[in-house]
Amino acid sequence: MPTILVTGSAGFIGSNFVRFVRTQRPDWRVIAFDALTYAGNLENLSDCLHDGVCRFIRGDIADGRALEPCFADGLDAVVNFAAESHVDRSILGAQEFVRTNVIGLQVLLDLARTYPVRRFLQVSTDEVYGSLGSEGFFSEETPLAPNSPYSASKAAADLLARAYHKTFDLPILVTRCSNNYGPYQFPEKLIPLFVTNLLGKQRVPLYGDGLNVRDWIHVEDHCEALLTVLEQAPPGSTYNIGGRRELPNIEIARRILQHLGHDESWIQYVKDRPGHDRRYSVDIARIERDLGWRPRIDFEKGLAQTIEWYRTNEPWWRRIKTGDYLTYYEKQYGRRDSGGRTVGGVVGADR
Repeated sequence: MPTILVTGSAGFIGSNFVRFVRTQRPDWRVIAFDALTYAGNLENLSDCLHDGVCRFIRGDIADGRALEPCFADGLDAVVNFAAESHVDRSILGAQEFVRTNVIGLQVLLDLARTYPVRRFLQVSTDEVYGSLGSEGFFSEETPLAPNSPYSASKAAADLLARAYHKTFDLPILVTRCSNNYGPYQFPEKLIPLFVTNLLGKQRVPLYGDGLNVRDWIHVEDHCEALLTVLEQAPPGSTYNIGGRRELPNIEIARRILQHLGHDESWIQYVKDRPGHDRRYSVDIARIERDLGWRPRIDFEKGLAQTIEWYRTNEPWWRRIKTGDYLTYYEKQYGRRDSGGRTVGGVVGADR
C-alpha cells in the first residue's frame, strides 16, 4: 500500500489534492502535514480524517524534528504544497516566505536524502517566470524572472529542488501552474474574495485598471495533472499546468457580478500593488504531449459551480472572515501557541 506525505494539506490546493487522491487512489495511505498558520484550515479536511486512510499531523516543514518521523516510517512519495503564497503579504514582509518556501523545502529535501523516497513533487507557480506582454507563452525553458518576494522565494525553491536532483540524484519533479479557482480557496484570493464580498453586500476591490491577465484552471483539473505527473513523469522533469483560459481581472469581476445579480457600480478600483505582473500564460504542450493530460472543466461552468459552493458554504467562509476558524478545530484537537500554530494532536488513524 503506497504511502504519500502531503505537506500544506490544510490549504486550498493541498486539501483538494488529498480529497482527489482518496477518491482516485483509495488504497493509498495519506499523511497530511500542515502548520495550521493563518491559511491552513483543518476544516478543509473534515471529511478526510476519520476513515482510517488519512492521518493528519500538525507541524512546520522548517522543523526537521516534526517531519522526520514521517520519513522514518517509510514514504513512497512527497508532494509539497506547503508555502506562504499571497503576494500582498510578501510585499509587507518577506521573512516568512523565505523561511517556509525555501528553508522548509531544504529541510524536506535533506530528509528525502536520509530516508529515500521514490518521487518528490515540488508544486510551484507560473509566477516564477515573471510577466508577459500581450503575446506569447511561458514554456518550461523560459528563464525565471520573479517580480515579487513571493515569486522570488518560489523560484529559489525550484532551483534548490533542481540542484538536489543534479547533485544528489533525488527523484525531483516540479510543476508550475496558473491561477487556480474552486472550493475551499482562502477568501483573500481574487475569485473567493469577490464572491464572498458580494454575498456579504460589500464592494469588490479591483487593482489598477483591472486589465491584468491570468490563465485560470479549476483546482480539480490541477489535482488530476499533479497525480499524473507524480505517477508518470521522469525524475528531473518540469511541467507547466494551465487551463487555456486567459481572462483579465475586470472580466472575472464582471462575470461574478452577473452571476450574483449586481452591476459594475459594485467594483471599487484601488491603487495597483507594487510589481504587479501584467500577464501570465503558460504553454501546456509538454504535459499534453508527454503525459496525455489536458484540462477538462469548462471555465464558465466551473465558475458557476464555485460561486454556488461559496453560496451554500457560507458558514465556512464567514468563520474565516471573522477569524473564528482559528479556534474551530483548536477546541477539538489542541491549543494554538503564540505563533498561531496548533500544539499537539494527531487526527485520524492509519489503516
